[in-house]
Amino acid sequence: MGTNRLEAFSDGMMAIFITIMVLEFNVPEGSSAQSLLPLVPKVLSYVLSFIYVGIYWNNHHHLFHTVKHVSGAMLLANLHLLFWLSLIPFTTAWMGENHFAPLPMALYGAVLLMSASAWYLMQQTIIRKQGPQSALKKALGKDLKGKLSAVLYLVAIACAFLVPAVSGALYALVACIWLIPDRRFERLLQEGGQQD
Repeated sequence: MGTNRLEAFSDGMMAIFITIMVLEFNVPEGSSAQSLLPLVPKVLSYVLSFIYVGIYWNNHHHLFHTVKHVSGAMLLANLHLLFWLSLIPFTTAWMGENHFAPLPMALYGAVLLMSASAWYLMQQTIIRKQGPQSALKKALGKDLKGKLSAVLYLVAIACAFLVPAVSGALYALVACIWLIPDRRFERLLQEGGQQD
């Protein structure tokens, strides 16, 4: 099977995740700027989560341009990733509603860590299918961004119980790291790196 159905399904799911998050906003009762203040934590958590889902959507798009044929294992790995991403709206709402309290902050980080782990598993599934000369493996190299992200998530989860603001800053830092365009996939595609 080609990648079109998997990509279309994943695109639709990620669009739903973003929609669910924005539906958490209740219209304020007043018409003054003061009536918007209670929404600030929800808006901040929404913006961060929107960026994360957007990063996954963008990288997912590039990742599957390196694949010609999808295997059953890839389908399962993709569902595993979508499962963890589907929890982002819940943890986003809980974190924003409770003004970045320690447990919601830690759970948010745990979901981000599990999403990153699912992403790694999906990459490894593709690499196994492509074989020892995997163009994806070559493009990823040592995957320092992926490894650094996992370490920062673990530190942020621990910090959530001590200083939740540091935890939030680390989540934002990881998002910033991934917002920088990842040229590895673009170089791979320019070299004609699409494989089975």
